[in-house]
Amino acid sequence: MQVWLEPLIKIAVVLGALMGAVAYLVLVERRVAAFFQDRLGPNRVGPMGLFQPIADGLKFILKEEIVPTGAQRFVFLLAPVLILASATFAFATIPFGYVIPFWGMEHPVPLTIAPDLDIGLLFVLAVGSLGVYGVILGGWSSNNKYSFLGGLRSSAQLVSYELPLGLSVLGVVLLTGSLRMETIIERQAATGWWWIAIQPIGFLVFLISGFAEAARLPFDLPECEQELVGGYHTEYTGMKFGMFALSEYMHMITICFLAVILFFGGWHLWGIAPATEANQVTLLGGIVRIAVLQAKVLLMVGFFMWTRWSWPRFRYDQLMSLGWKVMIPLGVANLVVSAVAEEFLPAGAYLAKAALSWLLVAGAVVYAAWKLGADRPALSRAPA
Repeated sequence: MQVWLEPLIKIAVVLGALMGAVAYLVLVERRVAAFFQDRLGPNRVGPMGLFQPIADGLKFILKEEIVPTGAQRFVFLLAPVLILASATFAFATIPFGYVIPFWGMEHPVPLTIAPDLDIGLLFVLAVGSLGVYGVILGGWSSNNKYSFLGGLRSSAQLVSYELPLGLSVLGVVLLTGSLRMETIIERQAATGWWWIAIQPIGFLVFLISGFAEAARLPFDLPECEQELVGGYHTEYTGMKFGMFALSEYMHMITICFLAVILFFGGWHLWGIAPATEANQVTLLGGIVRIAVLQAKVLLMVGFFMWTRWSWPRFRYDQLMSLGWKVMIPLGVANLVVSAVAEEFLPAGAYLAKAALSWLLVAGAVVYAAWKLGADRPALSRAPA
């Protein structure tokens, strides 16, 4: 196969799979919401409503495209393209499986668009952070005060939670010694330890920051209807609005992939998909590893949806306080403990490292309980 043909085929397959996955994840989330709210959900278009995403896509394409009077037209049209591009580029270094050996090929095909990028994790975090420009430019260019306020809220929220998000993955980087995501999975498979057992605080900080970065409930403050009528995309219609919605779901999928790769072993599963050298993986083994990774990601996506329809929205001051006063200190404490453990404990002492990390969890719980008790106002007795 030509050198340039393999990545083009991968890009086409990944983009097609992502677009189809996003379309049907919207349907799944609507059905999940209906279950939580004791109603039926979409069930009219096609058998069991399975053609509803096709109808929604046609609706986005056929709706009238409107540019508000007084809007900065070029920036207004650029913003949704920018945010969708940043959400799409992140999948360049995310592995969708281990390798697949095809007949007639000298080496197995790695299931990553850019498998040899040694800074894959850093690339995903850097590209994902560019989405804030699309949000704030879309809000500013709309000539709408609600959109502008939504853009300001989003920029403050995303910048604030990028700090703990970056801190949360540093413990995994210290454990692995690499920013390459395939290496992170291979190290977990080789040791038999998933990093969730050694980095519980890191996972908690990553998960909460991921919700905020994807602007999902309970952290969807940039677009809350009660105050902002829809936020930064209030003035967008048709496919421009569809691109914003598409990018939101792609950000969620990115966070789910990263959570599974960094903390849950990726395609590794004891007894089913154990550690194996790439040149020793059979076709069936490659397919099994794809299935294991995608099943874990779908479970994480289901958790995101379950959380969205179970928790109320935070107030904005609560959101910012959580980020700066809780998540960042927890991330720094986890980084310090991880660095101390890597420096003074033997390389294979994963049980001792896990015990030290869970001791940090216990300390955080005790401190939180004490803080909540100290902040609670004393109850005064009413006069007799």
